[in-house]
This record gives sequence, C-alpha cells and structure tokens, in this order.
Amino acid sequence: MTSTVFISLFWGSVALIAYAYVGYPLLIWLLSRRHSRRAEEFTSNQGETTTTGELPFVSIIIAAYREENVILDRLNNLAQLDYPADKLEVLIGCDGNEDLTGELVTMYDDDRVRLLQFEERRGKSSVLNDCVPAARGEILVFSDANTHMDPQCLKQLVRHFDDETIGGVCGQLILEDSETGKNVDGLYWKYENFLKQCETNLGAVLGVNGALYALRKSIYMPIPPETIIDDFLIGMRVHLMGQRLIYDGSAFATEESATSVQAEFKRRVRIGTGGFQSLRHLKGLLSPRYGYIAFAFWSHKLLRWFCPVFMTVALLANLCLLNQTLYQVTLLGQGLFYLSAFVGMKLANRGGVLRKLCRVPGMFVQMNLALGIGLFRWLFTRQTGTWERTERSATRVVPVDEGFPLEQQSDIDPETIENNIPSHHS
Repeated sequence: MTSTVFISLFWGSVALIAYAYVGYPLLIWLLSRRHSRRAEEFTSNQGETTTTGELPFVSIIIAAYREENVILDRLNNLAQLDYPADKLEVLIGCDGNEDLTGELVTMYDDDRVRLLQFEERRGKSSVLNDCVPAARGEILVFSDANTHMDPQCLKQLVRHFDDETIGGVCGQLILEDSETGKNVDGLYWKYENFLKQCETNLGAVLGVNGALYALRKSIYMPIPPETIIDDFLIGMRVHLMGQRLIYDGSAFATEESATSVQAEFKRRVRIGTGGFQSLRHLKGLLSPRYGYIAFAFWSHKLLRWFCPVFMTVALLANLCLLNQTLYQVTLLGQGLFYLSAFVGMKLANRGGVLRKLCRVPGMFVQMNLALGIGLFRWLFTRQTGTWERTERSATRVVPVDEGFPLEQQSDIDPETIENNIPSHHS
C-alpha cells in the first residue's frame, strides 16, 4: 500500500471516532434545539401525573433468575406504587427452579402478584415471551428484580399512552451506591441520558433501559430465544411497528451500581455482543427512509460499536507512517493516551489527582475493549439467551450442587420465610 492509503485509513478512523463520541452529540443537540417547541411541550408535561382519560390496566413483568435475596424487597417496593390496586398486576417469571425465588413469590400475601414458574432455565427472552401472553394489562411495564421504582413512576409512564402514536416509553434509571445509597451516576451515564433526551426531541430514541420501560401489549412481538439484550431489541421494534418511542426522565427507578470494575466490564461485553447480534433483526432501521431514527442508529450505535476496529486501524496505519515526523508525533500521542488509560483502569477504585486525570481515557478504552470482545464473540461463538446474574453487595451467589437439596444451598432459612413476609391484600 502507498502512504496515501495509510494516511486515509488513519485520518478516516480518527474522524469516525471523533464524530461518534463528540461530533454526533453536538450535532444532535443542535438539531434538537431546532425542535424546541416540541421539547418545551414535552418538558412542560413532566410534572403532570395523570392521563386525560381513565388509567389503563398495567401488567408489571419481571424475569427473575436466582433472586431469593432481593425478591421480597422488590415485591414490597411494588406494593407501594401509587396506582389503583384493581388496575395493576405483577407477573414474576422465574427462570429455572434453582433457589427459593418462586416459593417466596408464591407465599407473598398480595392477590395482584402472580408467579410463572419455569422449571427449566431457558433465558430471559423465553421467559418474557411466555409472560406477555399471560398478562392482562393493555400496558406492559418491564423491570428487573433488583430495581426500585419511584411510587409515581407508573403514572408518569402510562400518561403518554393517551397519544395513540406512542408505542413505548423509557424511564430513567438512577444508579446508587450499595453502601451509602447515594447517587453515583457517572459521567458516561449522564452523557447517555443527555443523548436520550435530545433523541426524544427528534423522535429517535434508541432502545430502552430494561430496568424501567412501558410498552403497548398490542405491539409486542416475541423475541428470538437467543436474544442477549432483550430491552434494546424490544424498544427498537417500536419504530419498526410505525409507532413512537420516547424517554421520560420524570419516571425513574433506582438500582444498585455494579459492585466491581470486573462485573461492569462483563456486563459491557455482554451488551456489546448483544448489540451486534441485534443488527440481524434491526438492519431495516438503518435505511434513510427512517429519517432521524436511521441517522441516530448509524451515529449513536453502529459507529460506536465499531470504534474498537477504528482504533485498531488508526494504530496500525500510524505504525506504517513512522517515516514522517507528523506520524511520529501522533504515535507518541496514542501511546500516552493508552498509558493514561491503563493507569486510569488500575486506579479505578482509588482516589487522587492522577486517577481523576486518567479516568476518562480509562473509561473510554475499557468500554471499547469490551465492545471489541463483544464483536469477537458475536463473530466466532454461539450465543444463548441465558445470562449470569450481576454480583450484588447483598447477594452471595451459591452454585447449585446436585448432591444437596436446594434448601441447604440457599442463603435464606426456609423456616423463617413465613415470618418475614408482610401482608399486602389488594
């Protein structure tokens, strides 16, 4: 190859990376400001908590896998929601009978709570596909076993469905420290929420957060059993159905942040793999006929997912141009950047000025490393819909040993279950 080709590869890769992380956010912000009237109308409605008509029947669906340590707390949280009791039901889909999750749900004293126990573990997608037909609500609200909803969030979500063009609403997830309970939303999380709000103003929200989102039951389509990131696929299909998907930050829930850097990295790898996997089902949304949706999908998702490839190409092309002074300088710059990222990752759990200086490079490289591994897995390994639970501070994950009954493997003494279940008659 000639030096011209390497120069083109280097600067082209750098430009795509810069556009994905800096250029697109700036452009989407400017475009959303042009739609300020729609944005102001949406914002002015944030404080309203009632619909113009009668409140719809809502089915909350939670897929649970080995959640015995949090399920009672979750059910108590749902019992406190400010929503008419006769218009609410809770479906807990238990994926595999490997601990006391199902038994705890069955013994919970609230007529609105129903257990769907699946003896064989098949994965979250299969659980959701089986729970949705069993739901009686015209509006489905999906959530997780370790999420805590704000009492008003259901009303905040369902009020938007007075508009028949809206098919789905994504709420806001606030991450909390497991020990202090303080908000620990990081820079990246705030960055993503900012993009969601801008994309909402343009009618181009990309997916939902699995911890809190609502959907019209009439547009739910069963998802493939091997689906890894079900919430993204379900949310994006709203656009394919010709309906609108919006984000409402006033409908919020809280969730414990990952307990370790390693747990967060594994989660990002899984999300990266699932993102590439979803392209098979969502490639139609990349067509220009979808307007802002396609523009956001290309810019916010696709280009970012391929940033590990661009980073690798930029480094290799740079190495092939070292006979030119300019590219000796750019290689030095790349070396310093990756060195600072390494320091940032090593010091992730510590304080100090150095950690703060290296935090953003560390986060950027770690995120793209996870995406790169996700791309590799998507290309070369077979994917399944089963998932590993994210380690939580209050949970000790106990492996199932066929030589012992489940009661002896559980963290909960079954003899004390009945004494710890409050009564919540509807």
